[in-house]
Amino acid sequence: MTEVLAVAAVLGSGVTAGVLFAVALSVLPALFAMDNGTYVHAHQLLGRNWDPTMPVIVLSSTLADGVLAVAADGAARPLFAAAAVLLLGVSGVSHLCNVPINRRVKAITDPAVIPPDWQDPRPLWRRWHYLRTALAVVALVLNGAALAVI
Repeated sequence: MTEVLAVAAVLGSGVTAGVLFAVALSVLPALFAMDNGTYVHAHQLLGRNWDPTMPVIVLSSTLADGVLAVAADGAARPLFAAAAVLLLGVSGVSHLCNVPINRRVKAITDPAVIPPDWQDPRPLWRRWHYLRTALAVVALVLNGAALAVI
C-alpha cells in the first residue's frame, strides 16, 4: 500500500510541478507581451479551469506525502515529510499570494477600460509563481527520491 500511495504522491507532485513549470516557461512570457487590456482578458480566460482542479491535486499530494511521512520506513520518511511541507508551501503561496491577485484581475469587468489607477500585477504575480514553481519542482524531486528508496 505504501508503494501505491508513493506513486500517487509522485504523480500528483509531477502534475503540479509540470503545470507550474509550463505556465512559467510559456504562459507568463506571453502574458507579459500583451497590452494591459489583452492581458486582463487572457488572464480571466486562463484562470477559469484551474479551480478546483489544481488545489485538489496539490492538497491530495500533500496529504499523500503526509501519510507517507508517518507510514514509510527508513530514509523515505523524511523525504516524504519534506515534500509534504513543500507542497503545503505551494498551496500557501497560491492561496495567500497568487489568488488575491487573480481576484483583482477578474474584478475588472471591461478589459478594454482599465482603471487609471490600475497597477499591473504581472511582475508580482510572476515572483510568487516562480516561488511556488520552485517549491513544486523540489517536492517532485524529493518524492521521486523517496519512491526510489522504499
